[in-house]
Amino acid sequence: MSKLIDIPVKVEVYDTLSEWEVNTGEHGKILPKRMKGRFRTLKNFGMAIWLIYFIGPYLRWNGKQAVLFDIPNQQFHLFGLSLFPQDIWVLSLTLLFFAILLAAATSVAGRVFCGYFCFQTVWTEVFTIIEGKFEGNTPQKRAKFQAAPWTIKKVSNKVAKHSIWLVIAMLTGITFSAWFTDSFQLWADIFSLTAPLPVWIVMGTFTFFTYWFAGFMREQVCFWLCPYARLQGVMYDQETVLPAYDAERGEPRGKLSRQESKNQGACIDCKLCVAVCPTGIDIRKGQQEGCITCGLCIDACDSVMDKIEQPRGLIRYASYKELYKGIPTVPLIKRPRVIVYSLIMLLSVIGVIYGFSTFSPTEFSVIHERKPLFIRMSNGDIQNKYTLKLLNKTDSSLEIRYQISGLEAAFIDGLDKTYIVEPGKIVPVTALVRLPMNQQGKETLHDIRFTATSVNTNDISDSYDAVFITP
Repeated sequence: MSKLIDIPVKVEVYDTLSEWEVNTGEHGKILPKRMKGRFRTLKNFGMAIWLIYFIGPYLRWNGKQAVLFDIPNQQFHLFGLSLFPQDIWVLSLTLLFFAILLAAATSVAGRVFCGYFCFQTVWTEVFTIIEGKFEGNTPQKRAKFQAAPWTIKKVSNKVAKHSIWLVIAMLTGITFSAWFTDSFQLWADIFSLTAPLPVWIVMGTFTFFTYWFAGFMREQVCFWLCPYARLQGVMYDQETVLPAYDAERGEPRGKLSRQESKNQGACIDCKLCVAVCPTGIDIRKGQQEGCITCGLCIDACDSVMDKIEQPRGLIRYASYKELYKGIPTVPLIKRPRVIVYSLIMLLSVIGVIYGFSTFSPTEFSVIHERKPLFIRMSNGDIQNKYTLKLLNKTDSSLEIRYQISGLEAAFIDGLDKTYIVEPGKIVPVTALVRLPMNQQGKETLHDIRFTATSVNTNDISDSYDAVFITP
């Protein structure tokens, strides 16, 4: 990949316009203009994904909560499957997939996560819409509302706005808790004031920070508090496509009345791209720290270009090389970074599919007694001691019978009955395996297999290969 200094600037106007702009919040909260467009539609779809957060805990499966992170019992229930700490590698691969997906998306199209999916962006958008309903949906209307004298209508609008904000913040906290306990029982405990202390702590924490961050700090969270907002900048390269202003085509700017001039650029300086920006930046000044690559400025500019009968794309997703050197954007399949990311994600998906396809309803292990490795009985027989542990991952009790195979002459003591293993529990069983003196042979290690079979469920059986040690 070429270094930045190796790429000559196509037009000097980019350097003239470039200005690092940081919104410190001194001019009040941003109230972006809402308008239709293809990127606004994509943003709405991205925001709608968060409905899963609010709906997910209330889905039921076989009479139980479909998705439940049961931390006290160290279990994760997913549509009838129960994952235990032994299965954490499947969850780790899932998290790895999403982490690499985030990095891949950033390297391809910048901070699209921030622009379309980030909870701070989504909650801020919702709070802004609510504020616009009660206090005016444009900066001018809101300024007029704030300057108006305090009347019953103004007070009622203020109270209604903050009440709805608080309700949403409280629902956010309650829903978070609902992923970790039975959701319907949670509501009953809250209304009866019998919920555990951690629930009240989570509710209070989420209510406060959601209300404060989405209602007041808004884009300042992205500027000053979010570490990922800073980290994503180092994931860009010169092929990353970002919302960018085509200065060569747009400059010099001028009013619409001067568009007939030969020296006039396509930009009419309407500032609509600034008005719709959720973080209040001017994309025409170059890539800014506050840009969340949501593309709303593209929608705004395209709408203006349509009205003045100019081609779209004055502001568009474009790479550094495309704007500054005139090199077309490199296809994704030819970008080494994207290829590496894709391979890691593919391996993660394969691992997750393998994990779920080979998922076992039990976890069976056999521990050989180490001190001593064996005991010579008074009659010359050799005895090995084992501890059998079977984890029941199902939702019902299992009646387990243990057997051994592979060492035909051996006989076992302690496994002459069945054992009841409750859901999510482990029942350790001690097994004493003896080998007669006349069957020991010259070998010191003998293969032996322990098998655990459910008596009350025909399709559940698990085995473990161990060794029997002789002198």
